[in-house]
Amino acid sequence: MYQFNYLRPKSLDEAKKLYENNGDAKFLAGGQTLIPTLKQRLAQPTALIDIGGIAGLAGIKVAGGAIVIGAGTRHNDVAISADVKKSIPALAHLASHIGDPAVRHMGTLGGSIANNDPAADYPSAVLALGADIKTTSRTIKADDFFTGMFETALDEGEIVTEVSFPIPEKAAYMKFPNPASRYAMVGVFVAKTKGGVRVAVTGAASCVYRESAMEAALAKAFTPDAVANIKVSPGNLNSDLHGSAEYRAHLVTVMAKRAVAAAT
Repeated sequence: MYQFNYLRPKSLDEAKKLYENNGDAKFLAGGQTLIPTLKQRLAQPTALIDIGGIAGLAGIKVAGGAIVIGAGTRHNDVAISADVKKSIPALAHLASHIGDPAVRHMGTLGGSIANNDPAADYPSAVLALGADIKTTSRTIKADDFFTGMFETALDEGEIVTEVSFPIPEKAAYMKFPNPASRYAMVGVFVAKTKGGVRVAVTGAASCVYRESAMEAALAKAFTPDAVANIKVSPGNLNSDLHGSAEYRAHLVTVMAKRAVAAAT
């Protein structure tokens, strides 16, 4: 690691001031991506601002027909939450399959979506459920939040504080994990909501995205057969040593079919 200052604010206001006064500073939540990056000397922040201990950033509640989860909430807490299991069991299932136990006990919801790793699980749930992302300055709709590989609509110094997931009529998440990292080579989150059907795909491309052809088919008939024969174009999908773009395109259809079967 390169040398840096470690700062531990007690409030969001203090965190923002520290960020403004410390040059190239980085916020630290669960650290499951940032710490390995620092160890490999792929990042050189002047300071780490640890927001993991700020009171009020973690917690789960049911409010206004939605599950509201604090940005500092650990993956394991989402996975075992009785409220999440009752209202959006697909979300609890997703959280229970992130990484390994060590990752799930340290990683946070806010850190995951703010980092927007192309193979992360949570972005698919945020997008498929049409969640609202609340920050220190505004509320961002899911469709506007994820903008590209490791990129989001967050401004410099803006911190995610909570995510509100509308409770769907039906939902499920299925992924084909990399056997070593457990990141999604392809993950598909399907949700039938009051506003229609939403299908979000992670792991397959440079950024989580919605599969419109599947949404249209499922709006007509919410059954596995409705998506079974949809061919996904590999043109904009990832291709690496773990799988070709064509393989990932095939997996999108397979995982979508399984997700719909699980949801019904």
